[in-house]
Amino acid sequence: MTVDRPPGLSVRLKLTLSYAGFLMLAGVGLLAVVWVFLLRYVPEGFAAPGQVGPDRSDLVDAFAPKVTLMLALLLVFGLLGGWILAGSMLAPLTRITQATRLTADGSLSHRIRMEGRQDEFRELADAFDTMLARLEADVAEQQRFAANASHELRTPLAITQTLLEVARNDPTRDSGELVERLQFVNTRAIDLTEALLLLSRADQGSFTREHVDLSLMAEEATETFLPFAEQRGIVLETTGDPAPTVGSRALLQQLTTNLVHNAIVHNVEGGSVWVSTGVRGRTAELTVENTGELLTRQLVSTITEPFQRGTGRIRDGHSGVGLGLAIVTSIARAHDGTLTLAPREAGGLCVTVHVPLA
Repeated sequence: MTVDRPPGLSVRLKLTLSYAGFLMLAGVGLLAVVWVFLLRYVPEGFAAPGQVGPDRSDLVDAFAPKVTLMLALLLVFGLLGGWILAGSMLAPLTRITQATRLTADGSLSHRIRMEGRQDEFRELADAFDTMLARLEADVAEQQRFAANASHELRTPLAITQTLLEVARNDPTRDSGELVERLQFVNTRAIDLTEALLLLSRADQGSFTREHVDLSLMAEEATETFLPFAEQRGIVLETTGDPAPTVGSRALLQQLTTNLVHNAIVHNVEGGSVWVSTGVRGRTAELTVENTGELLTRQLVSTITEPFQRGTGRIRDGHSGVGLGLAIVTSIARAHDGTLTLAPREAGGLCVTVHVPLA
């Protein structure tokens, strides 16, 4: 919103007039000192007969034109020097103003990058650059969220529309099958939306931090997925020591849950999953390792990207929404941690998360 304001003097002109005014005051003050402490001691006239010399009036008459000329020169010097000095001092502010206008026009990639030593203007410029970087990251995240959501939700919505058209064209079709398929498609769309929101929340770092223990997270996740693992013939084992850290309990639980779930889903029949926690150096460590098909390092380097499921790892239709490891990566990054993936020589994957120790 633009505010209409009446025109006024520029800051540079105000500073110039201020410099010139202070300089004139200093000149007048100096003349006053000369008058008070010098000229007043010169007598008005000489009383002794025959004595010749200038009196106070003669000195004033001789001094006044020079004073007037000097004050005029001081005024010109003050205006010219003040204009140059004000322009030099306000140059950083001009760059900041230009960057602000570019930002208002929608350009978030511009940076001021003020050079020189630290002062108030450079501190303002650095703060402005930091704000622009944060805004650009937030806008990019919103655009990515919108693009991912529109791209991935198009499929379930298209399937729903097709099923409804088939049901409308064939009224004799079994409605139970239609409802079941619609429910499946709707559930997948809901899961996808929740995953996208969780991914956005982790990327923005908007959560409350508290003390948590990754070992408790691992135990809870394995207890939750134990029936699912037994159903698929997967042996699920949990070992480890306490691994205290500071972060979001909900997000770290989601991180652990995603890793355990992926390890079970992307496995072989009769395979195993090992979950362990501990402390390594100054970090809390969570490791999830599973058996499975042989994976190449090239494939492993891409499966953390959103919607990169890796067809070689999909089994029995449990493809998910392709955001499991992307969410894990974002949560680890939001907690100042790291995520390491390495293929196992016997097949499968080993995922290790390191977050700062509490």
